[in-house]
Amino acid sequence: MNRRSMLTGMVAAGFDLEAQVNSPGSGSLYIPKSNLVEDRKLLHGFMDEFSFVDLVTAEPAIRISHIPIALDRDTGKNGALYGHISRQNQQTEAILTGRNAVAVFHGPHAYISPTWYSKEEVVPTWNYASVHASGKLRAVTDENAVRDLLSKLVRKFEEPNSPYDFAKLPRSYTSGLIAGILAFELEIELLEGKFKLGQERSAADKDGILQHLRAAHPELSLYELTAGFYARPRSQ
Repeated sequence: MNRRSMLTGMVAAGFDLEAQVNSPGSGSLYIPKSNLVEDRKLLHGFMDEFSFVDLVTAEPAIRISHIPIALDRDTGKNGALYGHISRQNQQTEAILTGRNAVAVFHGPHAYISPTWYSKEEVVPTWNYASVHASGKLRAVTDENAVRDLLSKLVRKFEEPNSPYDFAKLPRSYTSGLIAGILAFELEIELLEGKFKLGQERSAADKDGILQHLRAAHPELSLYELTAGFYARPRSQ
């Protein structure tokens, strides 16, 4: 999905979606009614687009890994997630013992100035979108299944016409790498979408938000961050 088209489409649709306040104690995310999005197709598109996630587990201790994820939309009621972490990562214990986990998908976010609104008696806020996918982890240990999982991840993130083919790498090389990771599946039991984009505001306020966001200075790109990091003075 094209990121610009997806975000534009969501704004144009006005989030005219069925929404309810999530019941107290349910889920991992506080979602006011005006910010709740339950359209599974829209949430899956968001997850496909913003698929570098925080994988959060709380047992036997709080652990968070930052990893790329592949989504299978057709497994179970809400889909399933596939990924892997290093065998050296202490979060492997949560995977091997089938603990509950939450994958947090982050979208764009920005400060919203009160000067962008049509009324003067307003306060600033921060607009953003996120999706939480919760379920039980299951370790994927069969080597052929792990190879298939890795191939799916590579195909997802490589350019469509990329000549790179993970499956064509020598097994003598990839088997050693596979031994150093733990792959997993997470069938999504609960899917939560929170889109705090000012959709409850007046048409004039929405127009002000869009106009100023269009003109806003973009956040630091990965290129700019990487170039600056490489160029920093070396500590003595």
